[in-house]
Amino acid sequence: MVPIAYYLILAAILFTVGVAAFLIKRNVITIFMSIELMLNAVNLTFVAFSHMWHQVSGQIFVFFVMVVAAAEAAVGLAIIIALFRARQTLSIDQVDLMKN
Repeated sequence: MVPIAYYLILAAILFTVGVAAFLIKRNVITIFMSIELMLNAVNLTFVAFSHMWHQVSGQIFVFFVMVVAAAEAAVGLAIIIALFRARQTLSIDQVDLMKN
């Protein structure tokens, strides 16, 4: 049996990679994927603790996070497609519509 610390370390690494990609990358699609990576890291933590304490509540939280991620993906991809059609680019530096 794999100790829970391994799952938590993996979740921390995944979350750190997601945060780093969110802060460093300038492409909207990459930023979008890094948010999904951070959500999956949180899901892994919920499942690990749920398994450790033999509770179902962590898995229920995972279900809600997955629903929010699916909604975010649908809305986010629609916004990204609209931005690409309007600006012909996915660079976050050139898609600053709130400026000016």
